[in-house]
Amino acid sequence: MRYYDRFQSPQGGMLLLASDEGLAGVFFDRQKYHPGKQADWKLHPEHKVLRQAKRELAEYFAGKRKRFDIALAPKGTAFQRSVWKAIASVGFGETISYGELARRAGHPGSARAAGAATGRNPIGIIVPCHRIMGANGSLTGYAGGLERKRGLLALERAR
Repeated sequence: MRYYDRFQSPQGGMLLLASDEGLAGVFFDRQKYHPGKQADWKLHPEHKVLRQAKRELAEYFAGKRKRFDIALAPKGTAFQRSVWKAIASVGFGETISYGELARRAGHPGSARAAGAATGRNPIGIIVPCHRIMGANGSLTGYAGGLERKRGLLALERAR
């Protein structure tokens, strides 16, 4: 069973998804690859995973949290999961390139594929794909939009 709730962040509205195993999705409204509400999802604002996700996200946006503790349960291929795990290792306020991400995920030379997996990250902010940059340090694609990526990086740099 999938459960969902909404969260209003300073960067806009968000859809949160959970299973009993952990957090399965954090999506900004109108972001690329947004799953849309599915008929078999149940609105459950008091679900323990969703409550914890809302609390941790509120603390992050308030500048009181640099690392998330919530259990994660994203769905993806083995390659995607290896990239998401590598993304999760990028520290608060740090950035790395897609090439470095591919290397950390155990797939050196696969920067484009790592970029594609990054774009499909279903747990944005918590798995901080906004910290992944172009090879020259430029802002490149972000499923939530480049303005949000700029905003999230600015939030972290201000701390």
